[in-house]
Amino acid sequence: MSTVTLTIENTIAVITINNPPINATSHSVRAGIVDALDQIDANKAIKAAILICDGKTFIAGADVGEFGLPPKDPILPDVIIRLESARVPVIAAIHGHALGGGLEVALGCHYRIADVSAKLGLPEVNLGLIPGAGGTIRLPRLIATSDAISMITSGKPITATKANDLGLINAIAHGALRDAAMDFAQTIVHHPKPESLLQRAPQSALSEAQWDDIIAATTKKARGQIAPVTALFSIRTGIEKGSESGLLFEREQFVELRDSEQSKALRHIFFAERAVTKLPELDGVKPNAIHEVGVIGGGIMGAGIATASLLAGFKVTMIERDEAACEKGRVTVEKHLAGSLKRGMITQDRYDERLASFATSTDYAKLGDADIVVEAVFEDMAVKHDVFGKLSLHCKADAVLASNTSYLDINEIAAKCINPARVIGLHFFSPAHIMKLLEVVRTDKANAQSLATAFAFGRALGKIAVPCGVCDGFIGNRIMSAYRKHCEYMLEDGALPHQIDAGMVEFGFPMGLFAMQDMAGLEISWATRKRLAPFRDPSERYVALGDYLCEMERFGKKNGLGWYRYDENGKAYPDPDVDALVIAESAKKGITRRDFTNEEIIDTILTAMRDEGKKILSEGIANSPDAIDVVMVNGYGFPRHKGGPMYLTTRTKE
Repeated sequence: MSTVTLTIENTIAVITINNPPINATSHSVRAGIVDALDQIDANKAIKAAILICDGKTFIAGADVGEFGLPPKDPILPDVIIRLESARVPVIAAIHGHALGGGLEVALGCHYRIADVSAKLGLPEVNLGLIPGAGGTIRLPRLIATSDAISMITSGKPITATKANDLGLINAIAHGALRDAAMDFAQTIVHHPKPESLLQRAPQSALSEAQWDDIIAATTKKARGQIAPVTALFSIRTGIEKGSESGLLFEREQFVELRDSEQSKALRHIFFAERAVTKLPELDGVKPNAIHEVGVIGGGIMGAGIATASLLAGFKVTMIERDEAACEKGRVTVEKHLAGSLKRGMITQDRYDERLASFATSTDYAKLGDADIVVEAVFEDMAVKHDVFGKLSLHCKADAVLASNTSYLDINEIAAKCINPARVIGLHFFSPAHIMKLLEVVRTDKANAQSLATAFAFGRALGKIAVPCGVCDGFIGNRIMSAYRKHCEYMLEDGALPHQIDAGMVEFGFPMGLFAMQDMAGLEISWATRKRLAPFRDPSERYVALGDYLCEMERFGKKNGLGWYRYDENGKAYPDPDVDALVIAESAKKGITRRDFTNEEIIDTILTAMRDEGKKILSEGIANSPDAIDVVMVNGYGFPRHKGGPMYLTTRTKE
């Protein structure tokens, strides 16, 4: 079947693209569009044309499989220019997603109409690229420059409603898209064909000072990623030097970025995130239907899990130990939902409806209809056993029971439960209603049905669900523990906390290890160290500095003192008292301190990550190196444009 077909209804031509699953702009699509336009130009009876797509979406991007291959005419920039030069006006009818090259095709059309649920965006920066078919030149000629900059440098799609408000589309179709496009076509056939966007002036100008501020802010936010800043210069070139110069500059930069190490790394993690969630052994296994979710514990993590479940459309019951704790948990969930309302993620009606689907109780019997229950209580095995004992008694036989433990042995938790085959680990990352990562921990006795249900639940929450086996810390915390140990060695050997953190930030982490520990609370890792103390190898080098801080009641940002000292606004400052403590510990152990460069700091961290990653793979805890990369990028701030620790060490060897 042809990927592009042309039909004519009265005087309106309809160009239909059918290239599943995302109607990518592969060569057959590009050639098909040009051929259809040639036929339309030759038929003088045609007064207007509609470009529409079959399936679930409009054009949702380029064919990434063509990256690295020689370009094959017609290339996308030429197809879009051909659209602009069509004899009749062309209307892009958008449903699903118009992303990247898809939105650039729509910008080449003379009008745009979108289904109310459509989303539009130029996400190329997420793959280390910039729009390469005129997006940075045409968009600022259709909407305000500041809005175009935001869309292109953030890579975040916008809703049809937002697009309509910005002037990106001409109309929203509230009924059938094809019918609405036909009606719209009838209203414009007697009007002169609009000039192309390339012929128009930019919508708004920015001063030199405004450009300087935007470039500085974008550079800071990019944390070493090249594409967002390059996109800015491409936008500016098109505005200040004209469309023709802008298109040439944009294409040159696109090709250069496409072949860059950053783009290769970003494409690696893009595909890895989609691959690691798929388990061949679960093919054909139908997950249980999920309607109701139980959450045990209303603390920071429990409230976040409850919020994520509510936002996904589930009915949620939260269990706490007493009414005061129930009320505290409810207040936290309401606050999270209010934040989603304020950010425009949900409407007031949706907020009210979601809040009405939330209940709290002290009675485990209220979980009788729950399809999946997630425990998020204190990290103590006796407490976990008590919770799962109650769940075994009160939950229905096929309900999946999950623990959110960060370190405890889930096999031991499952062993105390009636029917351990339905017990799995769901390790969320805080804040659970925002962070995308979810480690799905396979216990020794977990059956395929429970695992399939857990992955379906993760997908429903919009999470990247990474499978892993049972061990202390699973994938992410285990690797973090390994490199934290080596960072602590560097403290005793001559570095200071703020120096190590500075090296990590320069590399691209959003914050350093010690600042991250302060944010999480130092007592959490302290409790883990105390739990593992009886099993520690006496010959192993042990750094007690974190223990000293906790003994001094320096628990981190929450009480203003941790590895750093915090002011009343929560801003961190290196603390001379901590520096003195570190230096004194070196002297006590007879260690001669030395200076560390940022490069040495990062090399030490990457080596620790790689070595622990190899152990995790050899033990079967992770299915692939890609799984480790996905966890570290999405859960621990490893810079996305570096591809992950396993990918980076592989690339370094090449």
